[in-house]
Amino acid sequence: MKIPWERRKTRLIVEAAVLGAIYVAITILLAPISYGQIQVRVAEALTVLPYLTPSAVPGLFVGCIIANIYQGNLMDIIFGSLASLIAAVLSRKMPKSWLVPLPPVIVNGLVIGWVLHVVEGLPYWLTVGTVTLGQVAACYGLGYPLLLVLQKYKHKIFGTDS
Repeated sequence: MKIPWERRKTRLIVEAAVLGAIYVAITILLAPISYGQIQVRVAEALTVLPYLTPSAVPGLFVGCIIANIYQGNLMDIIFGSLASLIAAVLSRKMPKSWLVPLPPVIVNGLVIGWVLHVVEGLPYWLTVGTVTLGQVAACYGLGYPLLLVLQKYKHKIFGTDS
């Protein structure tokens, strides 16, 4: 059964808001490990969700903006959030589920490594390496198992038109 456009639009907005709020809550709750050169932003596990629902793309983008505002670094607010948006769009387009966590790992590793290099003067490639390792832990260590579980219940969780 096809969901009418107005109901579907409302559902997508609500899903995006809830996912963004969860991203913000996890990031701020775990702030000591969510920011900096050596970080594991646990909320990045949610970056697998664009594969299952389009509402995750704006939800994660806005959630990342708000989480980065909490930290207060303008470069991270702008470039970190744009990196999350790009990664979410690319994750949505991945042909196989095991590839879904790859865009957030690569894009955030490079972009956040650059932001930390520019803002804090940290060595670029070392910082890219530490951020990338944190992304691997969050996206593949937590996110990929989450994706495998959610794929089984996709239609019950996100509706039939996701």
